[in-house]
Amino acid sequence: MSAVWRAARAAAWRRRLQTAVIGLVMLCSATTAMLALGLLDAASSPFERAFGEQNGAHVAASFDSSKVSRAQLEETARLPGVEAAAGPFDQVVVAIPKGVRAVPAGPLTVVGRADPGGAVDRVEIVHGRWPAAVGEIAINQRFDVPLKPGALSSKLQLPGGVSLTVVGFATSMSQSAGAWVVPGQLARVKPPASQMLYRFASAATEEQVRASLAGVTAKLPRGSLDASRSYLSIKAAFSGPSDDYLPFMTVFGVLGLVVSVLIVGNVISGAVISGFRHIGVLKALGFTPNQVVAVYLVLVCLPAVTGGVLGIALGGLLTVPVLETAFEGVETGTATIAVGAWVPVVCLLGMPTLAVLAALLPALRAHRLPAAPAISAGSAPRATRGLRMQRLLGGTRLPRSVSLGLAQPFARPGRSAMTMGAIVLGVTTVTLSTGLTSTILAFSEAGGDGKATEFFVRAGRPGMGPTRTLNDPQAEAMLRSLPGTLTVTAGVFVGVDLAGQQQALDVHFLRGDTPSTASQIVSGRWLEGPGDVVVPPAFLSQRGLKVGDQITLELKGKQARASIVGEVMEGGPRFIWSLWETLDTLAPQIQADLYQVRLKPGTDAKAYAQAVKAADPGLRAEIDADEGESIDTATVVGFASVFTVLLTLVTALGVFNTVLLNIGERRRDLGMLKSIGMTPWQVTAMTTTSMALLGAASGLPAIPIGMAGHRALVDNVGSVVFPDSMKDVWHVPQLVLLAFAGVTIAVLGALLPAWSAARLTSAKALQSE
Repeated sequence: MSAVWRAARAAAWRRRLQTAVIGLVMLCSATTAMLALGLLDAASSPFERAFGEQNGAHVAASFDSSKVSRAQLEETARLPGVEAAAGPFDQVVVAIPKGVRAVPAGPLTVVGRADPGGAVDRVEIVHGRWPAAVGEIAINQRFDVPLKPGALSSKLQLPGGVSLTVVGFATSMSQSAGAWVVPGQLARVKPPASQMLYRFASAATEEQVRASLAGVTAKLPRGSLDASRSYLSIKAAFSGPSDDYLPFMTVFGVLGLVVSVLIVGNVISGAVISGFRHIGVLKALGFTPNQVVAVYLVLVCLPAVTGGVLGIALGGLLTVPVLETAFEGVETGTATIAVGAWVPVVCLLGMPTLAVLAALLPALRAHRLPAAPAISAGSAPRATRGLRMQRLLGGTRLPRSVSLGLAQPFARPGRSAMTMGAIVLGVTTVTLSTGLTSTILAFSEAGGDGKATEFFVRAGRPGMGPTRTLNDPQAEAMLRSLPGTLTVTAGVFVGVDLAGQQQALDVHFLRGDTPSTASQIVSGRWLEGPGDVVVPPAFLSQRGLKVGDQITLELKGKQARASIVGEVMEGGPRFIWSLWETLDTLAPQIQADLYQVRLKPGTDAKAYAQAVKAADPGLRAEIDADEGESIDTATVVGFASVFTVLLTLVTALGVFNTVLLNIGERRRDLGMLKSIGMTPWQVTAMTTTSMALLGAASGLPAIPIGMAGHRALVDNVGSVVFPDSMKDVWHVPQLVLLAFAGVTIAVLGALLPAWSAARLTSAKALQSE
């Protein structure tokens, strides 16, 4: 083995350029594989792992304490289908004012719980300790969010003059509460609700969760269940952003792996074939056939392992910012957004294994080849290959350098076929990425005309900032009277029940001018009259409904019949839109507290916001910047761009290697051509023409493949439905440019070795090898 090692190391050093090419190909391939597998792993495993460790609740249910007793709730824990239960716990919702260090302003669900353990929802303490006495409270906070200075041990003033000391911060994957106190703390205020946490034997789907919860509450008094939250909604919130990326990740990942396999196979098999003369020399020196095979396998593994390790490191670095963006703002409990340890291990073992398998077939051929034929054969292709094509093209009016270049790919048909396959996939990736980027950018710009500035004017709520001085009609009239106002749409979000369903809806009731959301309709129409509702795709898919179906909205005993008249591009399964006339049927006393204002082009947005505040300090004007949408757009476009660059680089390296091998095999031919007067420019033209032919033949069929892949992707994004205007992104100038993508990739890969061949002198090319 020492002789094998010395021979392999010497061969790698002597063929430094070829070794470097193998290493670069493996680096890019490993980076691609690491990025694809890492994102897929991170998108699927963290929630399940952390949820299982905490024994999270399948359902967190809130019951009306005036309608159901603690004994009745305790009895539900022993019903069939309930694996485990915790509670009942006293529960209240309090309003937290601004300026509190420990918790953001807004509604806070406080639960009375004696300890963080138990059979269900084992809460993890991340800072401080669990409350042990009356007057203490622990806050539910993401474990990776840093504490504000002084948050621990700070005071939390609740309505009614109650003061609590923050003694700890904890986190729950079940998101069962916003804060916890000892049970005796809430007993003094007669809590209106009781909380039960359940784990069911059947809870894999939303239908199973609903059926299990219905079985538990069947014998309880009617109307005692106030609200419930399924763990599937938490999981969806956790993985929802990444789920939108999964189709893109999968397609680009598969493309990257297939391109890597083709290029690695082409590079390594070419390296072995080009070394037949070296194989003959080794056999003549006494190396056994098995030792010769081992030499070439070691020769391949050296750069493959080095490139694979560097590629894994680079892929890990690229994965981190994409993951941070994909899961930004998601309440993750104790789930760690990271790549599993198996991913780099698989890549580290898989890349060298792929290289060895690609080298094994030609190496076994070398195993059978006797020394004398190997030395005499060298690495030149058979004389008959491509000769007929050379003669055919030689009779045309094409320049001789061009005709010779066009005939070269036919001398090595297997190598040319593998190179073409890689170029096809490279151009497919460019086409797919171009179309995907155009669709995503059009989606991000939907809802605006690119000229008008859009504001959200929000009214402060009691206990959460300055109280508005203008009522709803006065506020709308004031906004319409301000200079620069183009349109005003008044609205309010109201929690409404859907008849026959446990999960409540968040309905955005609108009044006034048509909002920008109307431009996002993908089927049906926008709201026109009372009883009309517009819904997102997730609402329809989860409930088995379609545009045209009827639903019934319920609010505090009143009902309103509604028709689904349209579907918008995106939105959560609980979010729908309706008109103010529908709200008048359910709760006519509710006033608008959110005004969507569009300004005329050229209006000073800052001055407008100041004018709104001067008219009513309780109104806050904010420019509508959909941060989540911009993050999604940047993530998808960035992800597509990274993979496009990687796959284009791998493809160009494959072309580079093919040209390098062809030049090495034809050194004598080049020397003879130069000796009879072929100029360096003609040598360059001949070499690049051979690859340009492969690029043109590969690029044209790749364009429709990429277009079909683009349509399949945008048609299968779970939470978004794109209208046809966003799918039809292909235009003649764009297609013309894409038609040259294959030629461009091929020529770029061929240029450097072509220039090297052009500088090769006749004497050096014709000297004995």
